[in-house]
Amino acid sequence: MHSFTPAAWRRRVLLSGAALILALTACTPTSPPTTTAPTIEPSDKALPSSHVHGLTVNPDTSQVLLATHDGLFDVTKQPATKIGGTNDLMGFTAGKDGIFYASGHPGPGSDLPNPLGLLKSSDGGQSWEKLSRQGQSDFHAMTATKTGIVAYDGELRQSADGQTWNTVAAGFAPAVLAGHPDSDTVLGTTTEGIQRSTDGGATWSLDKSGPVIQYAAFANPDEAAGVAPDGTTYYSADAGASWTKQGRVDGEVMAIAALKGADGKPWIWAATSDGIVVSTNGGTSFRPMDAV
Repeated sequence: MHSFTPAAWRRRVLLSGAALILALTACTPTSPPTTTAPTIEPSDKALPSSHVHGLTVNPDTSQVLLATHDGLFDVTKQPATKIGGTNDLMGFTAGKDGIFYASGHPGPGSDLPNPLGLLKSSDGGQSWEKLSRQGQSDFHAMTATKTGIVAYDGELRQSADGQTWNTVAAGFAPAVLAGHPDSDTVLGTTTEGIQRSTDGGATWSLDKSGPVIQYAAFANPDEAAGVAPDGTTYYSADAGASWTKQGRVDGEVMAIAALKGADGKPWIWAATSDGIVVSTNGGTSFRPMDAV
């Protein structure tokens, strides 16, 4: 187990960007869950894959989904259940009305192109429809907004329909893109600070005075959660314009998700090297998912 310092994260981002370039040339919720709390057995094998690229939680069913190097998994209960085929889902995000978007590389036995480009699923990840940039783009970061998709494959790109893309001259490489399907505010995490857009990713501004955040997620159009490279957690009540330090999450964080809480504090899930943990107090403290 380890946590990243900003310097180590910078090295990781640079190495990931170089690997991405080589690969390319080679080839909404309004309330917290109300159903029975999900269960994860406490063990070092709690996660179905050691490479987690995305995390989402369904506010209506409490379903907790992990997008990984080995495919999409429902980890609401143990053992984890594989959903659909085995593809390396490097990029993954949930849109409106249960729609998923993904990117990455095809897995063994898959007839999908490499890289995957942008894929869409309307059946919870069981099957995927090819939308665009098949054989061209491996989007390592992506998010759904009110007016479309924002994604990064070595270039920052914006699409209203997932098929026709505009390249955005943003000048930064985001580790994570965070947005909400009911808003056009997008956050891009970088080693210099949060890049923020209020027009669906068309234009950006760097917050030089705020914290350096590695992972970010929206609980609703106004509230966002963030995790710094050292595990420090932050909360924003104004869609990422300002941040308040909250607490800390232990272990190496690989992805986070957030939902609006009934008591005014968002629920925050984190996929860590020790398994799934969740905070019900806006990131002040975290517990194993089976303890909620």
